Amino acid sequence: MEGFHPSMNMNMSMSMNMNPSFSYSFPITATASGAITNITTTTTTYNTTSTTPWMNSRIWSKLPQRLLDRIIAFLPPPAFFRARAVCKRFYSLLFSNSFLELYLQVSPRFHWFIFFKHKTRSKTHIYKNNSTTDNNSFEGYVFDPNEVTWYRVSFALIPSGFSPSSSSAGLLCWVSDESGPKTMLLSNPILGSITQLPPTLRPRLFPSIGLTITPSSIDVTAAGDDMISPYAVKNLSSESFHIDASGFYSIWGTTSSLPRLCSLESGRMVYSQGKFYCMNCSPFSVLAYDIATNTWFKIQAPMRRFLRSPNLVECKGKLLLVAAVEKSKLNVPKSLRVWSLQGCGSVWVETERMPQQLYVQFAEMENGNGFECVGNGEFIVIMIKGSDKGLVYDIGRKRWQWIPPCPYAGYDGFELHGLAYEPRLATPVTALLDQLAMPLPQF
Repeated sequence: MEGFHPSMNMNMSMSMNMNPSFSYSFPITATASGAITNITTTTTTYNTTSTTPWMNSRIWSKLPQRLLDRIIAFLPPPAFFRARAVCKRFYSLLFSNSFLELYLQVSPRFHWFIFFKHKTRSKTHIYKNNSTTDNNSFEGYVFDPNEVTWYRVSFALIPSGFSPSSSSAGLLCWVSDESGPKTMLLSNPILGSITQLPPTLRPRLFPSIGLTITPSSIDVTAAGDDMISPYAVKNLSSESFHIDASGFYSIWGTTSSLPRLCSLESGRMVYSQGKFYCMNCSPFSVLAYDIATNTWFKIQAPMRRFLRSPNLVECKGKLLLVAAVEKSKLNVPKSLRVWSLQGCGSVWVETERMPQQLYVQFAEMENGNGFECVGNGEFIVIMIKGSDKGLVYDIGRKRWQWIPPCPYAGYDGFELHGLAYEPRLATPVTALLDQLAMPLPQF
């Protein structure tokens, strides 16, 4: 992982080879090449010396180990991996049962974003990998909105022929690109661990994928793009995968019909309060899937006839719709607005609107090419298609801010598509998948 911040001026690199061997049921694995082989970050230098009284080593060296572990558990991932270079004990924390349990209890949540490069095209699917580079060097770009910092993550262990589709609880879901029954992989970008799900029952082309992981369950839904013949692709059905700590699991055995005449717009799903949501076009509406009742239904979008580039995002448990509004025949200024779906499940309330002066600047850069949004925690990131320009909106502070371009991506015919990402050192619920006894195939 490499980090970049506009104010940084010092690089620190370290290489690590892991050989985990602990009995706790965390699915952390490594290969001969190492799950974490190269982690690099940058940090800001401070004018301090070892003689500073408040950093006296004779005082700090006497801290109890349990207190030190608790301090380290609060560190963000880049700082944690820098700390592992200090000594053997810090290095071994990732394989310590007691530390990982403590980490899961006290570690703060980091609401980050992860982006991938895709070729610019008219109809996009978030997970379709169009990169011309070898999958052995496939990369992701992590953005920390609090520090306005970019990191680069390598995915060398992901087999070729897979592309990212969704994320939850620190894991990314990768979907096979080939048409037919879809195979999915769950990977932890920090550790390099990979866990496989069984293939879907129905052959599909580019279905929309929804993923939600709790401390005790995993739910995955694949919807649309049914391959009913070699010459026709239809949005007819969905199928769901579920497994939980009580021992109940359904291996794609739960199916449901999609609403008539639906056309899934973005290829992605957003999870909020027991339901998956995705955009439907012609005309714009929202498709919702209730996991508990296994039913689909439509929700009318606000101002649906005047929307442009509508995006669904989830922030702090609420479903939001972000879109440009263009009512050329009415005396209403063009704008970018945010609506929140209310508890009744059918009413939208406008909550935010981009300042008009900023929207004029945004519209000039966007130039009708469209934009893509992804939300996480207090933040919404808006990326302009076909460019390296982006905005982040802080909901709590009601602040709009241009973000620096990713220094690692390069924009020669590519653009960034993003997912919400919450970095975690462990997601123990994936150990439930070991019950299915599905070894990774040899690609």
